[in-house]
Amino acid sequence: MNKPEADNFIEEFIVEDLNNGKHAGRIHTRFPPEPNGYLHIGHAKAIVINFEIGKKFGGKTNLRMDDTNPSTEETHFVTAIENDIKWLGYEWEGETRYSSDYFDELYALALKLIDKGLAFVDDSTVEEIAEQKGDIDEPGSNSPYRDRPIAENRDLFERMKAGEFPDGSRVLRAKIDMAHPNLLLRDPVLYRIKHEAHHRTGDDWCIYPLYDFAHGQSDSIEEITHSLCSLEFRHHRDLYNWLIEALEIFPSRQIEFARMNVDYLVTSKRRLKKLVEEGVVSGWDDPRMGTLAGMRRKGYPAEALRNFCMRTGVTKRDNQQEFNFLEHCVREVLNEKADRYMAVLDPVKLVITNYPETTEILTSENNPEEEARGTREIPFSRELWVEREDYRKEPQNRKYFRMAPEKDVRLKAAYILHIDGHEEDNDGNVTQINATYYPESRSGNDTSGIKAKGTLHWVDAATAIDIEVRNYDKLFTDPTPMDHEDKDFMDFINPESLEVIAAKGEPALANAKAGDTFQFLRKGYYTVDEDATSEKMVFNLTCGLKSSWKG
Repeated sequence: MNKPEADNFIEEFIVEDLNNGKHAGRIHTRFPPEPNGYLHIGHAKAIVINFEIGKKFGGKTNLRMDDTNPSTEETHFVTAIENDIKWLGYEWEGETRYSSDYFDELYALALKLIDKGLAFVDDSTVEEIAEQKGDIDEPGSNSPYRDRPIAENRDLFERMKAGEFPDGSRVLRAKIDMAHPNLLLRDPVLYRIKHEAHHRTGDDWCIYPLYDFAHGQSDSIEEITHSLCSLEFRHHRDLYNWLIEALEIFPSRQIEFARMNVDYLVTSKRRLKKLVEEGVVSGWDDPRMGTLAGMRRKGYPAEALRNFCMRTGVTKRDNQQEFNFLEHCVREVLNEKADRYMAVLDPVKLVITNYPETTEILTSENNPEEEARGTREIPFSRELWVEREDYRKEPQNRKYFRMAPEKDVRLKAAYILHIDGHEEDNDGNVTQINATYYPESRSGNDTSGIKAKGTLHWVDAATAIDIEVRNYDKLFTDPTPMDHEDKDFMDFINPESLEVIAAKGEPALANAKAGDTFQFLRKGYYTVDEDATSEKMVFNLTCGLKSSWKG
């Protein structure tokens, strides 16, 4: 069977391994999130890379929760992560795995390091260990406990596990080289004492492995062939490989790729958590957040996010992507799949004075891009709601083709109207527009001979439903709010990132379900929010109709 060709540098490494017969041609990747928050757009990139590469080369991909810090991890985060990955369109191999599944094996591997004289129990404080590390330009210094006998180290580590010592009193450190040019190999801490209940193992453990020990060894236990991770872990690779060699375990290969950042979106769980805890947003799934749950609630299709991640490529340098390109990918999908409905966001009454006191049923196509989407029926009568901005007391110029006195204008799927004038209150605000219609100008059967250049949307006043529309703008006023040394990212919160308005929608919208997305004609793409009820439909602005991305 012909091997797929490599499309990026990661795949070049994989093709190289396949050509060398490594792992008998087997490819196995993994996605290892920490269950201490919701996944964000940066995680989407890692998910797509791991699962798509596994799929391309006929391999498998595991989902493993890196749950070694009981202070921050919660089961509901696990559920949210699983839901996000499934929503993106991926299925992992077997059941969800956990680093905590391997606590017994990791403990045994730690004892193996001790028995080989490659790890020791250290009584130094956190501050003392940091001082011992030295600096880039100067070597570190050995801990006074570094030369403890193997038997004493084993005894102390077993007593750490038994809960004999308080938090922070002792750690287990690897014994490598305190003069190593990579500071991470200067006797790194492998285990710490933490008397806290774990979300899965309860009180069974009071010592927990740190990331560098749990991560690589979990990869080896699962026989992961290629451990694909973001560039921030480049300097961890030396320790990753040292542990493989020292423990003589399965040789997973770590390969780093650049993480992806997107303008106006925060890709830091710590900062996302701060937004939630300080009430800046309504929760982790607020549509203004850069979380996958937030973007799903906003109405972004999973297909669009996959396309965005794949089209931005796999690189070796951290990169900043345009928010406009993300929305461009969203529009591409929605333009094909979203039905066109009508909603009036700032309604003013329009009365067709010569229309009979009756209700007519008109027909409109659901999506001109896809005829198979069919048509729907729309009620029409003499009183309608139209957009306030579509009326001018006096035309602005000759190219103004909307409503103004003595102008003709077509209503979508309905008739051509002649605007006669308006009524207004004492402050000069228009309260009603008056018009007459041409009976022979009905759409699809127009024999009137009248030409109207403008076509406007509307809803029937008698049957329209009241809807709540949440117009979302960017949460930050700066495209890179995390990149300012002299300011906190919270200084760039956009106070006008959410506008809630009362609007009118055509009656068919009452049957929509949470997650359904529509193009509101001439307004934008809107998605039914989970807050919607049969009494009040709620729609979130997904994105506008026009793209400002210059591709």
